[in-house]
Amino acid sequence: MKRKRDMEIESTEIRSAIQELSMLQLLKVQPEEAEAEADDHNITTIPTLPFLSISTLVLQVLDKIGPTMTVLRQDIYQNIQRLEKIHDSDPSLYSNIVEILKKEVNEGKERKGPSCSKAVLWLTRSLDFTLALLQLLVEDLERNMEQAVQESYTKTLKPWHGWISSAAFKVALKLVPDSKGLITILMGKNKSNDDFKKEMRTLISLLAPLLKEIHNVLGAYGLDTFKST
Repeated sequence: MKRKRDMEIESTEIRSAIQELSMLQLLKVQPEEAEAEADDHNITTIPTLPFLSISTLVLQVLDKIGPTMTVLRQDIYQNIQRLEKIHDSDPSLYSNIVEILKKEVNEGKERKGPSCSKAVLWLTRSLDFTLALLQLLVEDLERNMEQAVQESYTKTLKPWHGWISSAAFKVALKLVPDSKGLITILMGKNKSNDDFKKEMRTLISLLAPLLKEIHNVLGAYGLDTFKST
């Protein structure tokens, strides 16, 4: 399956992400009970394709940030490909991310090599990073971008990165663009700062609960403690 990764500026990644998340909310099946045993987490539905579409939009945002995000971007791209491959092997069965996790855990493969479980985990953490960055920017569009990226990284990805990944990020951080340039690109044409902030707040309100739910599922299957080198 080949996914189109380039969008017109007029649509903007922010607006497209809002549309994907809104669609995902319509597709989701909410569990009847707040707490469930790990074996029963198949009652939770996290649609695979919308999740991958949102992750692809993160790629586009990282492209805007520039070379500083090359390492993270490559990791996201590989994880998307891995999940696309298993989804396409049986679209009906693997239309739900939870079924992918459940299969690997039952087979004892979740910790072996480049598993799909690790792909879901690291895509989720990348979305955590994106959410943290958006939350900082919506407070102040003129915030120093290097500081915002550093703070978001420290809060979300750094605790799970080993010294190699941390060192690579530290070097790349020096290439972060200024805030005005990035905001202008993300904002798109014919939009005021107030409208842009409104869209970001909408995106944050949709993304935050989804990530919380995914982390709950990952935690239930014991998949939330993996670290990189």
